[in-house]
Amino acid sequence: MQDSGLIESAAELLAQARRVLALTGAGISTASGIPDFRSEGTGLWSRDEPLEVASLHTFRTAPEKFFGWFRPLAQQICAALPNPAHLALAKLQKAGRIHSIVTQNIDSLHQKAGAENILEIHGTLATLSCTQCYARTASGEFLAAFIENGNLPHCPQCGALLKPDVILFGEQLPQAVWRQAQQEARLCDLVLVAGSSLEVLPIAGLPMQALEAGAHLIIINNSPTYLNARADVVILQDVAQALPAIAQRVIHG
Repeated sequence: MQDSGLIESAAELLAQARRVLALTGAGISTASGIPDFRSEGTGLWSRDEPLEVASLHTFRTAPEKFFGWFRPLAQQICAALPNPAHLALAKLQKAGRIHSIVTQNIDSLHQKAGAENILEIHGTLATLSCTQCYARTASGEFLAAFIENGNLPHCPQCGALLKPDVILFGEQLPQAVWRQAQQEARLCDLVLVAGSSLEVLPIAGLPMQALEAGAHLIIINNSPTYLNARADVVILQDVAQALPAIAQRVIHG
């Protein structure tokens, strides 16, 4: 089947579905200038060992090392704008075709595109939490100073170090958000995977939960996933190209 046929098949499934869960990963944001994690040569983990730079242990014992690694990524995230894939998902949601979005990303680009009902499984860079008094604060001015001058963020109330509200290696997922994501997977009748290699557990198991409950599955990703053989439609293409084409057919026919 040619790409146009796959786009048409995906559009038909979306148009017929009653409750759609979109699951997005790092691949949906690469067109916005944010690197993914596993692409050969460009992925973050092709250059750094994750447990050495992005773990809770490193943050606690050597925060300067974590922030030194994190600074260029924070700069890329803060400068990023939603790309056509984010905008297409938001349009599909406003048209009543997407119920909820579970994302592995911390960049808030779904929100910036106008989407709602977003479950951020790996946290967000939009806020910081104090490591001592646990006060939470918006990240804007702190990140700006950190990106520009390398100043580590400190709590305005007690002076302790602030931690970005992102989930590091060795840190538990936010349980309330995770339970809600599992519920969405069980209730939906279609999962749309966009820009995720489905390699990170436990999130990678959400589509399988949906399949076991009888849902359909669409996968749009540059590389294969472990569930390709179970999917109704697999589009091995950049999501920034495929999703707008699908949204166009769903919304405008």
